[in-house]
Amino acid sequence: METKVLSDNSHSGKLKKGLNVNSEIGRLKTVLLHRPGEEIENLTPDLLNRLLFDDIPYLKIARQEHDAFADILRRKGAEVLYLEDLAAESLEDAEVKLQFISQFIDEAKVESDMLKEALTEYFLGFSNRKMINKMMAGVRKEELNDYNRISLYDQVNDSYPFLCDPMPNLYFTRDPFATIGNGITLNHMRTETRNRETIFAKYIFKNHPRFKDCNIPLWFDRDEDTSLEGGDELILNDTTLAIGISQRTDSASIEKVCKRLFLKKSNFKTILAFQIPVSRAFMHLDTVFTMVDYDKFTVHPEIEGPLVVYEITRNDSRANGLNVVKQNIELQKILEKYLDRKITLIRCGGGDRIHAAREQWNDGSNTLAIAPGEVVVYSRNHVTNKLLKEYGIKLNIIPSSELSRGRGGPRCMSMPFWREDL
Repeated sequence: METKVLSDNSHSGKLKKGLNVNSEIGRLKTVLLHRPGEEIENLTPDLLNRLLFDDIPYLKIARQEHDAFADILRRKGAEVLYLEDLAAESLEDAEVKLQFISQFIDEAKVESDMLKEALTEYFLGFSNRKMINKMMAGVRKEELNDYNRISLYDQVNDSYPFLCDPMPNLYFTRDPFATIGNGITLNHMRTETRNRETIFAKYIFKNHPRFKDCNIPLWFDRDEDTSLEGGDELILNDTTLAIGISQRTDSASIEKVCKRLFLKKSNFKTILAFQIPVSRAFMHLDTVFTMVDYDKFTVHPEIEGPLVVYEITRNDSRANGLNVVKQNIELQKILEKYLDRKITLIRCGGGDRIHAAREQWNDGSNTLAIAPGEVVVYSRNHVTNKLLKEYGIKLNIIPSSELSRGRGGPRCMSMPFWREDL
């Protein structure tokens, strides 16, 4: 049975069209989420590695936890939008809907022309919202019982249970695209499994009535051949970005973002490219540090450095238009240099080796700031949470037994569309 979760605009005042995000901590006014759906129920032990999960969340509880997250954001004055709603509302034009279905099927790696036709008819049989839910959930073979599997492709691939894979990572809305200023990076994800997620944002920003006339700049496009993911993109202030060179983001992608930001004369003047360890526990930059106040960050102790950080600025006299300076420097010093203030690093797990490792695994360093000095955190990271309180940070604690199984925290589960400027 489909559960419809309505966006709540009661706290938002005048509808905010377009985008405006110039910091990590400005008061959150509009945010995009995805409520976990049937895609979670289509995870099996054999598919975990393919679909980038370590465990299988219990959907009923995961939804309750996610609803608690959304309710906190609403109570704090944020308008909560849902990816599944915006995607459905972007397909009112029949021709656009057909283009979307065709592209979705192609990117699901369906090779048989007969199967493509059958899937197209199957999707057209749903309302837009139910179709989006089904695409996200994945299509099992038995759902097309009437399809006659006579082609070589269909018969060779008959043992795999899905015609279109489920997309269980979708509740981490931070990664497929990222808001920077009044534009976005529409990302090319590292893995084929997640790269399909970006198709929803493509159609939302091109066709949704709230965004299509806003001339939203693209700082990066999903058609690029190098990878970039939103968890690696942090806005330190209105002139400085931090982007991680990580397991999921290439240095070449960062150069592309820099060139477009500088060419289109955005307000960003400096991009800091942080080279971080390539590992599951250090997947993105925001899994190892996040900003919680003007002068405070949560960090995993192993990221304090010295780090290799590349300072990238505009230089029109060079062939590529960029000036790149390599630095070996501690995290605290680099932040103090570019934020021009004394910085306090609050260690995940209090710096204790055991607590830090456990709470890092459960995204203790991954917080979502909803205002300066006020954040959303997972309940299970109690050592880090206690320390944050001691440093004067106001906590909004959400239950986290099931959501955390996806290896992402409150920042990972949210994509701000609008923050008040500081």
